[in-house]
Amino acid sequence: MTTLNDILAAAQIGETTDWEFKSARGGFPGSVWETYSAMANSEGGVVVLGVSEKDDAIRLDGLTAKKLATYQKTLWDGLNNRGVVSANTLDIAAVEVVALENSMLLTIRIPRAARTQRPVYLRGNPLGNTYRRRHEGDYRCDDAEMRRMFADADPTGRDQRILEGFTLDDLDAPSLAQYKNRLRAVRGDHAWLALEDQDFLERLGGWRRDRAAGQEGLTLAGLLMFGKELAIRDQDAAPKYFVDYREMLDPETRWSDRIYPDGTWEANLLQFYTRVWSRLAAAVPTPFRLENGVRRDETPAHVALREALINALIHGDYAAPGGLVVEQRPHEIAIENGGTLLIALEQYQRGGVSECRNVGLQQMFLMIGGGEHAGSGADKIRSGWRSQHWRAPLLETFQQPDRVRLTLRMVSLIPDDTLISLRERLGTQVGTLSSSELQALATADIEGAVSNARLQQLLTDHPADITRMLTSLCERGLLVSDNRRRWTTYELSRRGGKPSLFDTEDGSQLSGDSGQLSKNLGQLAGDATQLSGKSGELAEDSVGKARDSIGRPADSSHLPADSSHLPADSSHLAEVVETQELRRLAEPVACAGKVPVAVVRATILQLCAGRSLTADRLGELLNRNPAGLRNRYLSPMVGEGLLVLKYPAATNRPDQAYTTVGEQ
Repeated sequence: MTTLNDILAAAQIGETTDWEFKSARGGFPGSVWETYSAMANSEGGVVVLGVSEKDDAIRLDGLTAKKLATYQKTLWDGLNNRGVVSANTLDIAAVEVVALENSMLLTIRIPRAARTQRPVYLRGNPLGNTYRRRHEGDYRCDDAEMRRMFADADPTGRDQRILEGFTLDDLDAPSLAQYKNRLRAVRGDHAWLALEDQDFLERLGGWRRDRAAGQEGLTLAGLLMFGKELAIRDQDAAPKYFVDYREMLDPETRWSDRIYPDGTWEANLLQFYTRVWSRLAAAVPTPFRLENGVRRDETPAHVALREALINALIHGDYAAPGGLVVEQRPHEIAIENGGTLLIALEQYQRGGVSECRNVGLQQMFLMIGGGEHAGSGADKIRSGWRSQHWRAPLLETFQQPDRVRLTLRMVSLIPDDTLISLRERLGTQVGTLSSSELQALATADIEGAVSNARLQQLLTDHPADITRMLTSLCERGLLVSDNRRRWTTYELSRRGGKPSLFDTEDGSQLSGDSGQLSKNLGQLAGDATQLSGKSGELAEDSVGKARDSIGRPADSSHLPADSSHLPADSSHLAEVVETQELRRLAEPVACAGKVPVAVVRATILQLCAGRSLTADRLGELLNRNPAGLRNRYLSPMVGEGLLVLKYPAATNRPDQAYTTVGEQ
């Protein structure tokens, strides 16, 4: 039941639940249907009629009894008219009336549509009439997104498509033999092992007969699991197929090891899994343990990690861009696959619901000891990680392109070095913090930022209580909010308390002598004028400062090596220097009309090396439309692993920035 307190709290906790407020003074808003489609195709949400929203503040306008009755009839008539909307996902309890003092509000709780109902579209035609929720708006899906939702709606499974023209010759015989050996090791002399290859594959879901269509042949599942790489990437199979393992354990090198389709091995899923699993398993500590006199080298954490890897393999959308990427860093493993979650994020966290995109691959891994049918995979991953007292796994979803990432950090909830760091920063204040406050500060320290959504995975507190706690930490100067409402993140304050008016970026303070401060600022202005005749350039750049190995601004050879005599605000000089360097790097694209794609991509990589730049900033430098840059270059380059997001947990933030891999 939705109450007035829920609505008022939603205005404060907007980042945890998707709410949409509509005044409805001039009649039933036609935009309700776009919002309905968008929420049903995303994570669901709540629409409230009778409430206006302006400048992040809400006003309860209310509805008269007459309008309320009219709007309810309009809503139900539209939901049951396929010319208005393709599916009705609501029940009677989803539409509620909330009483005000002299009027009423109408709330519509829209659930995420089931996979068989998606896409939910308007006006009887999915083309151009399918929406999804991004940031705080409803955005029209492109044709590729719409087609992938239709493909996911097929209950037989995405990978059960029969591939016309493909034969057993497109399979890698050693891979099939290796799988049979694994099956024998797990299940002994299983009856299927005596079958011929085609019959064996049919039992697994790698070969299929469609009696209604009078068709039979190799399935996409069979090809992905056992196929030759060239056949897998055929235009009629999975042309965007790509698997990539990146081991980044040495900070001095980009990759300490990498496994990807380089022509030296048949890059099917079985071979990728075999090669990658041995490396991931070695990253998990294995204490000496005897069981019935036999040493056991597998812990619950190993089971969790294997489940996470197999989950990505069987749930991945191999028609989506970006492929499957596994990254191993010191104390962290991230596994990312293309596509969307087929169930709501809340259902995934709760467990017990099984929806699989590739049922054939699921069966194949299940037979050799991996993969779950019961929807308990998420529970197994969480419990395995919890057994080591490590931080809860972080599941994130992204759009444009659609991606799902699971990050597994092998660090404790509050590591000793983090606690020491917080004590050094806060002193005796640490003793006054509640356990939830300490966890929030520790998470911000370990993960770079913290959000309400992330703390819900770590704490048992109510979302409203978490928001109040985060707000309190900001008021006390311990956290700094980016004020992005529904996607608000919080970072540790540079100082351990209320900031001073004269605090500098490194935490030191300028002299309290205002006369000396004015003198320093005057000197700064003179220096800046000498450095650049264009006074406007001093204020226009706000990018991060790239620095060399000893901490000086990059490309600052013309500045004194010892800059200690400069005032603290001399960082602006470095910004001007960097602006000039950025403009020099961007010149080949900014000063030209039509430029080859390869040149634009290379220029973006140069600009983002060592610094994080927003799409707006890149658009200004390159003389290009920011939205076009994001859609055509930035998002695909993120999907390919060439760029990383500054705020990976909030992909649609307006101030999202991009940097090269390894620089974040």
